[in-house]
Amino acid sequence: MPELHAYLNILPEDLPQRSRVHVEILPDPASLFAQFARSLADEIKTNNQAGHPTRLILPVGPVGQYPILAEICNRERISWRNIHTFNMDEYCDWQGRWIPIDHPLSFRGSMRRTLFDRLDPELRIPDEQIHFPDPLNLDRISQDIQAVGGIDTCYGGIGYHGHIAFNEPPISRWYQISVDEFRRSITRVVPLAEDTIVMNSIRNTGGNPHNFPPMGVTLGMADILEARRIRMYCPGGMWQRYAVRMALFGDVSVEYPATLLQEHPDYILYLDEETAKPPVFSG
Repeated sequence: MPELHAYLNILPEDLPQRSRVHVEILPDPASLFAQFARSLADEIKTNNQAGHPTRLILPVGPVGQYPILAEICNRERISWRNIHTFNMDEYCDWQGRWIPIDHPLSFRGSMRRTLFDRLDPELRIPDEQIHFPDPLNLDRISQDIQAVGGIDTCYGGIGYHGHIAFNEPPISRWYQISVDEFRRSITRVVPLAEDTIVMNSIRNTGGNPHNFPPMGVTLGMADILEARRIRMYCPGGMWQRYAVRMALFGDVSVEYPATLLQEHPDYILYLDEETAKPPVFSG
C-alpha cells in the first residue's frame, strides 16, 4: 500500500473529509464516553416508546460509557426489560472454558459491575436476555440473534492490530484465510495473539503476561457485519493511532480486520482528538 504513509500524516481535522468511512472526532475520552452512553440510551428509549425490542452487540473495551449509561437510564427511567444484549467475546482458560465470572478480567463480570447491576431493580434486563458466546455451545449465540430478529446496532472498539472482538488476524505459516472466509467467520474459540496478551497485560495485570488468560471465545465477523448499524468508539490515544489509520484508509484485508467494516452501509467510527492525531514518526 504505497500511499499508506501519506494517510498516516493526515491531520485530524482533515480525517472526516478524506476517510473511506464516516468518522466523527470528539474533544476527549470523557466526551466520547458521554456520546456513547447517550447514543445507547436514546436508541433504547426510542424503541421502548415505539413498543419495539432493542437488540445490541456490546463490547467490554471500551467500558467508560457503561456507568454513565446506567445513570442516564436510572434518571430518565429507561427500562431494559425489552432488550437483548449480545456481548462480543469473553476470556477463556487454557482448556477453552470461560474464566470464572468473579475473575477480575471476566467480561461477564465487568458487564454486571459497570452496567447491569447499576440499573435500578425495576429497570434491569432479565438474565435470560443477556447473551455471551459460549465455548461449550458455539452456535447458540448466533441462533439467539436470529431468534430475536437480528441486531439493531453493533457497538465496539478496535484492537491494537485492528481486531474486532477477538477476531484477530489468523496469520500462520501453514495456512491462509481469504478475506471472504474471514468475512463469513462464525463464533469460535481462539488462542489470543501474543501481542494482544502483551498489550492487555500491560493495561490489566501490571505487565505480567503469565497471569493472563491465553484464549478467548468470540463472535465471528459474520454476525457483526450483519448488524443493521455499526458504531465503533476509539479513545485509546497513542497506542491506537496506527490501528485507526488502517481502519480508515487501509485496503480490506485479513491482516487488519477492522478494514472489513468499510464495506458496511451504516458504519461510524468515533475518535477523541488524541487518538485522531497522526502516529508519531509516521514517516
